[in-house]
Amino acid sequence: MVKFLRGLFILLVLLVAAAVGAVFVFKDADIPDSVLVAKYGQPPSKFMTLTATGAHVHYRDQGVATGPALVLLHGSNASLHTWEPWVKILGNEFRVITVDLPSHGLTGAVPGDDYSQAGMATFVDQFTTQLGVPKFALGGNSMGGGVAARFALTHPERLTKLILIDAGGIPPKAPNDPGIGFRLARIPIVQNLLLYVTPRNLFEEGLKKAIFDDTLVTPEMVDRYWELNRREGNRAATLKRFQTPLDTYIQENVSKITTPTLILWGDKDTLVPIDAGEAYRDAIKGSQFIVYNNVGHLPMEEVPERSAEAVRSFLQAH
Repeated sequence: MVKFLRGLFILLVLLVAAAVGAVFVFKDADIPDSVLVAKYGQPPSKFMTLTATGAHVHYRDQGVATGPALVLLHGSNASLHTWEPWVKILGNEFRVITVDLPSHGLTGAVPGDDYSQAGMATFVDQFTTQLGVPKFALGGNSMGGGVAARFALTHPERLTKLILIDAGGIPPKAPNDPGIGFRLARIPIVQNLLLYVTPRNLFEEGLKKAIFDDTLVTPEMVDRYWELNRREGNRAATLKRFQTPLDTYIQENVSKITTPTLILWGDKDTLVPIDAGEAYRDAIKGSQFIVYNNVGHLPMEEVPERSAEAVRSFLQAH
């Protein structure tokens, strides 16, 4: 028995040493904020410090300054750049405001380390209030869609319209495959290794999992995701976000949403399958539901013209 325990201890030591060695060999270094701001944070990017929390926020305020305001929230591990196709199409009529949410992009870690859905909804309220936008339409994709739905429940007086694009917040009935990166990020101990080792191919695999047409996944897109997720402090903040308990607030309250709602979904979405969109449609009275064939998780990047024009028509309608 003693020999067995001694052998087991030696094996564990060797495994730990191997893991440490692998981290040392394959470590992906943090990228300084200054380097990433120079590459991804030049005009039209802007920055503000929230008076309420001290969070340093990266955002873009584009389009027609006097037009109806549309605020857009990106998904998990993404950034405001995902909305640029819509900005180009809708910016001739609307004031389009995009923002990096806490733990993401050039906003990154925030004081208090609250990366919960509720915390992000509060962040959106503080950000838009300080920006001087009292009332606006709000759209969100994936994680950002869940935040947008929650905002519609907690701050309905501030919204004109709600747009949910392959939104999180309601667990799908069908089995879903988020990709190896998201799976690893939720495994205890293993997730801690991602603080140091986050290979580029994890992001390439994740994007090809999210986007139905692989040819749309360019090297520049993969580099942007990979680099922004390695911004100093982002990986630690992301780990804290993934350690946050799952929130059932939207699932329990979605039928209380009264804001006019447009729901857009890709029929080939494997991250948040279409039955979650159908659940939103069935729960939100009077909502409009549009499904795009042969489109995955990111309609605003996969079919930007068709999805943006659907948004335009919805926002123009009284």
